[in-house]
Amino acid sequence: MRYGVTWRIKTPLALIALLTAFGTAPGAEAAMCREDRFNGTNYTLCEIDPAEDDLRLFLYDEQGVLYGQFQRIDAALEAQGKRLEIAMNGGMYHDDRAPVGHYVENGQEIMRVIPNAGPGNFGLLPNGVFCIGDGRADVIETLRYLEESPACRFATQSGPMLVIDGALHPRFLPDSTSRYIRNGVGTSADGTRVVLAISDEAVTFHQFGRLFRDHLALPQALFLDGNVSRLYAPALGRSDLGRYMGPILGVVTNR
Repeated sequence: MRYGVTWRIKTPLALIALLTAFGTAPGAEAAMCREDRFNGTNYTLCEIDPAEDDLRLFLYDEQGVLYGQFQRIDAALEAQGKRLEIAMNGGMYHDDRAPVGHYVENGQEIMRVIPNAGPGNFGLLPNGVFCIGDGRADVIETLRYLEESPACRFATQSGPMLVIDGALHPRFLPDSTSRYIRNGVGTSADGTRVVLAISDEAVTFHQFGRLFRDHLALPQALFLDGNVSRLYAPALGRSDLGRYMGPILGVVTNR
């Protein structure tokens, strides 16, 4: 498991005003990410349309070197005339930052599916896979994922599931005392709506699951990480720093 400290960098208001005056202030992502509040807790939410937005997973660069940080991905994209618009932790990882579960990048499988129960949050079944296909993206419970074998350009396995077919994970307790900053992803039934969410305060799994089910009305949601959860959303002044990450989930746009 990984433990780290998260810092947040806020973009100075004067700098934002200057950038706006020259027409170079962040634009599209301002409409995609927003601060929200549900049931007395603050969250940051990013709405993504997988048919329009270039949603990807990142782990290693072309030389096989771990990205690990949002800034390294953005620097690599700059050479392609692109930039990282939004990003967050994309799934659990071992000490060497290799994915704990199934991982696919650009159609290439790097880690197989892990279907069995195990220790920690990942093994708290049912867990699931976030699959990014052509024009849609879906959170799929792991055993169903194995049965259906969907075509995924990118995929990351994590756990536990937060919401399964509109129901909270059966092991979640309303009176749990386990509270962390947590991040996750939820999807609509037709795969046309993706919401990335990170809590701005420590929350329980039950609270976090209810965000997706009751507030966002999403029937499927997956926990991605906790305690070391971080967000990259320049339009909101967010560029969270901390220890190196494993898989990173992000939206890419033209620079």
